Amino acid sequence: MFWKFDLHTSSHLEALLDKEDVTLTELLDEEDVLQECKAQTGGLYIFSINLPTDQCMQELVCMITTEPPAGVEETKYPNIACEVLTSDVGVINDKLGNEEPLLETLYSFLEQPSPLNPLLASFFSKTIGNLITRKTEQVISFLRRKEGFLSLVLKHIDTSAMMDVLLRLISCVEPPPLRLETLTWLNEEKLAQRLIELIHPERDDERQSNASQTLCDIIRLSRDQANQLQEMSQPDPLLTVLESQECVEQLLQNMFSGERSESCIINGIQVLLTLLEIRRPGFERSYTVNSSILLAIQPHLKHFHQLLLDPPKRNPMLTTLGVLEEPLGNTRLHVARLVASLLYTSSASHAVVAQELCRLNTMDMLLDLFFKYTWNNFLHLQVELCVAAILRPCPSVTSENSAHNLMVTHLFQHCHLVQRILEAWEENDKMQSEGGMRRGYMGHLTRIANTVVHNLEKGPVHTQISKLPDDYRGRWETFVDQTLSETNRKNTIDLVGCGNPRPSSEDDMESPFPKELTLQQAFSDYQIQQMTANFVDQFGFNDEEFTDPDDSIGATFDRIAEININIDPGHDSANSTVFEACSKDRIQPFDDDEEDIWEEKEINYATQTKSRNR
Repeated sequence: MFWKFDLHTSSHLEALLDKEDVTLTELLDEEDVLQECKAQTGGLYIFSINLPTDQCMQELVCMITTEPPAGVEETKYPNIACEVLTSDVGVINDKLGNEEPLLETLYSFLEQPSPLNPLLASFFSKTIGNLITRKTEQVISFLRRKEGFLSLVLKHIDTSAMMDVLLRLISCVEPPPLRLETLTWLNEEKLAQRLIELIHPERDDERQSNASQTLCDIIRLSRDQANQLQEMSQPDPLLTVLESQECVEQLLQNMFSGERSESCIINGIQVLLTLLEIRRPGFERSYTVNSSILLAIQPHLKHFHQLLLDPPKRNPMLTTLGVLEEPLGNTRLHVARLVASLLYTSSASHAVVAQELCRLNTMDMLLDLFFKYTWNNFLHLQVELCVAAILRPCPSVTSENSAHNLMVTHLFQHCHLVQRILEAWEENDKMQSEGGMRRGYMGHLTRIANTVVHNLEKGPVHTQISKLPDDYRGRWETFVDQTLSETNRKNTIDLVGCGNPRPSSEDDMESPFPKELTLQQAFSDYQIQQMTANFVDQFGFNDEEFTDPDDSIGATFDRIAEININIDPGHDSANSTVFEACSKDRIQPFDDDEEDIWEEKEINYATQTKSRNR
């Protein structure tokens, strides 16, 4: 039983503090120091008994801001010192936040030459971040008096911990009036513009990546906090600047200036995608995209289209299906993501974007890539999303309706969507009949075809189908009634014993996304898959070969929400019999003669000690 154990551990700190010449390092060597400090018991002893408080605090701050002396373990004392300083003990927060000499010592870390020690940078970031939260007014006042503060942070932005410092200033300052004052200060210091300047071909990749990520986080945090600022009838100054046409144009000019840099283009697109986000996964609130963003992007669509035609060169890639002479590459994948976001965005400026995309024939180019890169399902998903965005029903607003009709007409008459679907399907059937592999895009092609059918009566799609040449219109009708219907039926067969099959009639035919989800929701949820694409690129997995969604585990999980699990106690099927047999074999009943898990035993701490000392 629990009461058989004495779980109380007596601390050695009190005995150690009885020594007249006890040192800070002796205290930090004690295993219980953090536990006692965070419990706000021992912490009060440490900084009020036997040790001069000012000297002790100075030593702690120096430990996290200066390189340790030669021969001293590099991480031990700085790590413990950081934990002590951020343990949220009132006396520590008060001393560190109110004493200017301590803040000066802490600030001196930023004045060191680059590159910063990344470990010490993380300790500095955690400590200053804690002070921004706990001693907000004092720390903000101190930093505002430092004219070069923002310049120093941006100088070290290649160290990721510096991003956290900036984000703390944006997200952790309370109350709202003080937050607005802080945001105004950062805006006056040109934070947004200076971060955009770092996304430039002449900057190193790490600096560009961190600047891009910081901008994305600022945009999301600012939008999340917009409600509180609205109460004060004051717009977020940083967000206002970032959404301005001038700021977006500067970003685009950097991306396409001088020698073409894949890193600069990708990091710039990441910021544009964040600006175009209408809804984030896990957040109910939706945002309206400022028309100035689209107006700034529109003149540069020709540059993005050119990247689809002529991307940065990549070496041939060996895949399990052979050598891919011309990999798709991360640049073209990001351009496809950007086009999908632009097509999805509804705005008064949507018409100018739609007209330019039609003039460039960008959708036709994306469809070419869709069929060329047979196994790149990340690309297939983006093209599928583009088609779904174009074919979705449009509100009865003149400018949007005009752009909608224009894109639908272009998709059917210039990109020949129906003809491509039919020809690709027939080629795949022929290949499989000859013993070849099913093409990797067939699952996405199925959903694209279902999108056309699902929107047949909801706009100009019906008109475009009726305008097809007679032979193609007849083939399409036969394809929908027979081939597509049978494919949908196969794709919706339930797992054995897991409920009733879904109807496969035309009215209930599967659309690209579940009917209960709007395209807006589907697009937001899809952002999670975008992060997967980034993960694949960053960690070197082969992004050219992925399985078909109809043949993959992922497709099964996509349909889990639609499965109706029937539990009938009177239903004695073969499946339930097998399940019971497996259960009896796998699950053993408790035996009263089993070993008592609460029995007192000798505990060997050797392994724990070894692990702790690593």
